[in-house]
Amino acid sequence: MENGTVENGVCSKELVNGSHDVWSCKDSDSSSADHLVVMVHGILGSTEDWKFGAEQFVKMLPDKVFVHRSDRNVSTLSLEGVDVMGERLTQEVLEMIQRKPNLHKISFVAHSVGGLVARYAIGRLYRPPRIENIENSADRHEEDSRGTIGGLVAMNFITVATPHLGSRGNKQVPFLFGVPVFEKAAGFVIHLIFRRTGRHLFLTDNDEGKPPLIQRLAEDYGENYFMSALNTFKRRVLYSNVGYDHIVGWRTSSIRRDSELPKWEDSLNEKYPHIVYEEHCKACDAEQPEPNSVEDGGSDKIEEELVTRLSRVSWEKIDVSFHSSRQRNAAHSIIQVKDQVMHIEGADVIQHMIDHFLR
Repeated sequence: MENGTVENGVCSKELVNGSHDVWSCKDSDSSSADHLVVMVHGILGSTEDWKFGAEQFVKMLPDKVFVHRSDRNVSTLSLEGVDVMGERLTQEVLEMIQRKPNLHKISFVAHSVGGLVARYAIGRLYRPPRIENIENSADRHEEDSRGTIGGLVAMNFITVATPHLGSRGNKQVPFLFGVPVFEKAAGFVIHLIFRRTGRHLFLTDNDEGKPPLIQRLAEDYGENYFMSALNTFKRRVLYSNVGYDHIVGWRTSSIRRDSELPKWEDSLNEKYPHIVYEEHCKACDAEQPEPNSVEDGGSDKIEEELVTRLSRVSWEKIDVSFHSSRQRNAAHSIIQVKDQVMHIEGADVIQHMIDHFLR
């Protein structure tokens, strides 16, 4: 095994292109796992960001999952735009599927901007159901009439602190302190720091007269079936920080309006001390606001449009709080356990993810 390691029954291999595979060593033949789990890091990230999460998935679901940590958009490559990253991830997943012909199911687990990249990629990977499968769906499995992702059955689509509504709205980037002047100014200068990806996050991109990319991600646009692909998954899950996440606000990561942010208590379960609220939203379950409640500002109108479109599919919304943690100001990294030592308090979030994972 090239650049391979074995630790506590978990095998891993660094591939030539830098990405990482992780699987169980209980069966020396890794082909026993038929469920591909693709883990996607955030901006300026690397495969190391999901090292803890990947190992926990394999330890707790031995011989069930084959985890692939993406590395096509590492470091400054993540500044080249959500669509460029999405195209790279699409190709990476297709290559993985080709390498592992035994795969039957697929799931995505993505952190921060990686969630938008994964949404782009699944729109490119979506394959509609064949007409004959639809006509005979009563005699076939439900999955035959739902479409596939790269030819695989779509199971879990999980995002962790992802700015689904973008970063341009009020308090969507908490370190700007909710000051309108700062937030407006950020939209003009963000590209100087985060380049094309920054334009996508603040919806200031205007590629050939097209709507901003984040708006396009909330519909089937041209040949990209972004919403059809999301709907193909059996579960869509949002893990969001209710506070102390200075990078991604609660509203954008949980796809909610301001009025829909719930009240929460310290903990729902001793096993998951940082899970403070859970909500299962059916498709179109969110109430539409009165017309007068949407302000005239373009940002509010766009945000309302995004919430409405994304609510056309069901979501499991898991709210997380590290308010009592000494490292709470690093909540954006703790929720992912980006560093196994510094951010280990987020391990219960990973545990919750695995315990509710469709295998």
